[in-house]
Amino acid sequence: MRPAPVDGRVLVARLDSMGDVLLAGPAVRAVAETAAHVTLLVAEGQRRVAELLPGVDAVLEFTAPWVVLDPPPLDPVAVSVLVARVAEGRFDAALVLTSYHQSPLPLALLLRMAGVGWVGAASEDYPGSLLDLRHRPVEGLPESERALQLARTAGFGSAASTARLAVSGPLPDPVPLVGAEPYVVLHPGAAVPARATTAPHARSLVAALAGAGHRVVVTGGPGDRPLTAAAAGDDALDLGGRLSLRELAGVLAGARAVVAVNTGPAHLAAAVGTPVVSLFAPVVAASAWAPYGVPVALLGDPDAPCRGTRARTCPVPGHPCLTGIAPADVVAAVERVAAPLAAVELEMEVGA
Repeated sequence: MRPAPVDGRVLVARLDSMGDVLLAGPAVRAVAETAAHVTLLVAEGQRRVAELLPGVDAVLEFTAPWVVLDPPPLDPVAVSVLVARVAEGRFDAALVLTSYHQSPLPLALLLRMAGVGWVGAASEDYPGSLLDLRHRPVEGLPESERALQLARTAGFGSAASTARLAVSGPLPDPVPLVGAEPYVVLHPGAAVPARATTAPHARSLVAALAGAGHRVVVTGGPGDRPLTAAAAGDDALDLGGRLSLRELAGVLAGARAVVAVNTGPAHLAAAVGTPVVSLFAPVVAASAWAPYGVPVALLGDPDAPCRGTRARTCPVPGHPCLTGIAPADVVAAVERVAAPLAAVELEMEVGA
């Protein structure tokens, strides 16, 4: 393996969704320990997520039709623009971060066309001269550790590098958005329908949490508004579609715990240090994709028929792997993992 120029200008690529970009954070930080400049290449629409990560100096966006969900046709003009912008960056090295089922080789080819002199990635496929480092990751690692392992194998980082998630601060004060009393967040929606829970189930979770004495805040993106409204009812504060990404991070950071399906905000909660009750549909492996580095209670049927299928729409009527999670079990899980109430009240007083 030809050594990577670890002290130069480095491009790190993660062309997926919000959660994937957040999970790339530890690798980005490791690169930033030695590199003179770090650019993060992400999918269109993920710039704000990339800008949350410590160690990122600049951001490029590109829609990779071999990666994104509902991919558009390959756009030769967009490819040419990407190659030109990468060439302008005069990068000494690049790391292409991918999930286990993805190939880094299409992007590696474009990076070579742009003149990047050293490229590393995890690849099962024979890369020819496209990769200087063809990494073979340890099987079964959490995704943040898998990405960090690639960076370390390339020579970036140090013994102090950690796979814990993080975001750059300061974050907005959640009090103007949610009030000063302690609260629990429920985030029931996801871009992939098979990973979201249903409105009736989400409503039952809110009712159970409120009945147990928790103040509940429901969050979601603009497309989740019908779901968050149904879930909140008269028992919770509905912030669906009302928060910027940084505001969402602030609200999650202020919560005693976050109850969330397997989606980006679950990883954002972990990145701001908040315990997570993970309602996890097993269409992907929890060992790789569960929230990382904070107290986590993992709920859901790990042996459901959809296990490991990467299905986007639940193939089982009624979505039982998630709707079968009893509200009482969620309440109990929140009590197990939640930040101590006294600590939350002290933080509120200090921040007031």
